[in-house]
Amino acid sequence: MNDLLKDRLLRRLEVLPEDRQYQVLDFIEFLESRYAARQAPSPTVFQKFAEGVEDTLRAGNLSASTVAEAMGFMSKAMGVLSGVAAAGKSVAADIVAPPKPQPPSAPSAGPKDSGTS
Repeated sequence: MNDLLKDRLLRRLEVLPEDRQYQVLDFIEFLESRYAARQAPSPTVFQKFAEGVEDTLRAGNLSASTVAEAMGFMSKAMGVLSGVAAAGKSVAADIVAPPKPQPPSAPSAGPKDSGTS
């Protein structure tokens, strides 16, 4: 999708009330199931969890604003967890990585022989 189309879609979506945004999402998922030329990218573990929670809340007939508020909190929590996961990967990579070889040190120059005895 080109950036102009993506921006245009987002502008149109942002002005709709939340319950209508969910209707648009449902319609997009319907169109995807019928006409998608390729598989959508797989969501991350955090995204799968959040989408499952969101679908469960929507199935419980909660208001769209309540679902959106809950998902906002979930999004913030996912951001924190992603940061923690990235930090953990960095630490693990540092632990597993072999030590970097030190450059050979130059021979130290001892006291010069003055040549007189």
